[in-house]
Order: sequence, then C-alpha cells, then structure tokens
Amino acid sequence: MTDVVVVIGAGSIGQAIARRIGAGKHVLLADLCQETAEAAAKTLGDAGFRVSAATVDVSSVLSVRALVATATAIGDVTGMIHAAGVSPSQASPATILAVDLYGTAIVLEAFGDVIARGGAGVVIASQSGHRLGALTADQDLALATTPADDLLALAMLQPDRVTDPLNAYQIAKRANALRVMAEAVRWGRRGARLNTISPGIVITPLANDELTGPRGAGYRRMIDLSPVGRAGTPDEVATVGALLMGSEGAFITGSDILMDGGVTASYRFGDLAPA
Repeated sequence: MTDVVVVIGAGSIGQAIARRIGAGKHVLLADLCQETAEAAAKTLGDAGFRVSAATVDVSSVLSVRALVATATAIGDVTGMIHAAGVSPSQASPATILAVDLYGTAIVLEAFGDVIARGGAGVVIASQSGHRLGALTADQDLALATTPADDLLALAMLQPDRVTDPLNAYQIAKRANALRVMAEAVRWGRRGARLNTISPGIVITPLANDELTGPRGAGYRRMIDLSPVGRAGTPDEVATVGALLMGSEGAFITGSDILMDGGVTASYRFGDLAPA
C-alpha cells in the first residue's frame, strides 16, 4: 500500500513540513481554497513529490470525513499535518472558535480513526496558547475531552464569554494542545503518535496579516524584545515537525513544543512582562 501524508492547510508551514517528510510517499494537500491547494501541489510536484490536491472545510464534519475517504482511497495514512487556521486579525471570535478549536477537534477525531500503525501527526498551535491565563481543571478537561460535536456548546465558549478575537485565538490554541494530549492516548492504541508545535511569529501570509493589522505594533514589539530578536521561518518549524513525525521522535507523543524565539519567556521574566 502507498503511504499517504495528509497536509491540511496548504500554506507555508504545511508545505515546509511536507518537504521534509514526504519523499517516497503520496502527499495529499488540502485547503479551503482549491486554487491554494492546487498551487501548492504544483510546487511540490515540480520538486519531484507525488502529490494531489483536495478541498476541505475543517469546520464541517462532512467535509473532513470526505477528506479522510479521499486519503484512505489512496493508501495508508501514515502522516497528518494540521496547519489550517485563522488569526485574530482575520476573523471574528465565533469563526476562530469554529475553525481553530472545533475544526481541530474534528480533524483529530476523524484521522484518529484511520491513522496507520507507526504513523504520526502534528498540529500547528501557537505561542498564544501559552499566554492565556490558567484555566480550571474542569475547563482543561472539557476542552481536552468533550466530543467535538458538543465543544462549541461549552459555557466557557459562549459569545457573552468570548468577545475578543485574540482571546478566542488564545483559548483555541490552548485547547489544541490539551486536545492533542488527550487524543495522543487514543492514537497510541493504534500505534501512532500525535504532538503539537506552538510557533511564535513565523513569517507566513497569516503572520504578515497580523504584522500589518491593528495589532501590528504589538507584534513587532514582541519580535524586538524577544531573546532571539527576530521572527521565525517555516523551515525552522519544519525541522521540529520532521523530528516529531520521524523515527528520531519515536518517544515523543502528547507533547507541545513551544518555539517562539523566547517571546513567552520574555513575557514572564523579561522586557515584555506586564508592568
């Protein structure tokens, strides 16, 4: 059977990880926008990869299930990279929760049912999840384990409780890491692994939207006052992704790797700490 790597979100980070792990496999690139998926597929195809394109709306159970069916018709799903999402400058709180939180839960449930033994998955979360204040143990448990279909009904996610896009994004990304930790147990029963990467500001079209948006000055200040003093690149995220999905990361599952150039450290102990 053909080994299949599914990339959900055919942007810079998803493509970069696919380049590191996709050789000799079939790479299925899926995106909300068909043109984006096809353009990414052409780029990888021209570089020698076996690749095909598909559309998916991660906030739709039926759409995600259709993607799973497409992938399993090609071969055994041995890799899943979930890099789709929207940012605080791109969407409302409701849309962010629907795509980044609920959509991730759908993806993990659906691909957790078909991931092959020895397979691995990576979810791209965000440093923002690390800057959300502490939640209660009950809230952590609810975000991690509530069935996807019931997630958006949680009291803590209602419109009167989540009114700011940045707060919605922070909650969603915290939920991603919690959800992956819980799902890693289920994936483990199939002999597969699952982890999150929480990047800081990585130069992608999404990051450029943030840097030129209403919070742009704050993001540039984060970069300037971070220990590394620069933004990251998709290839640097791909290095970590390749570790987590390859044999050298065989003992890593249910984990979240924060790679933000030290921004979170600076928020807690450095120049970015609140006065």
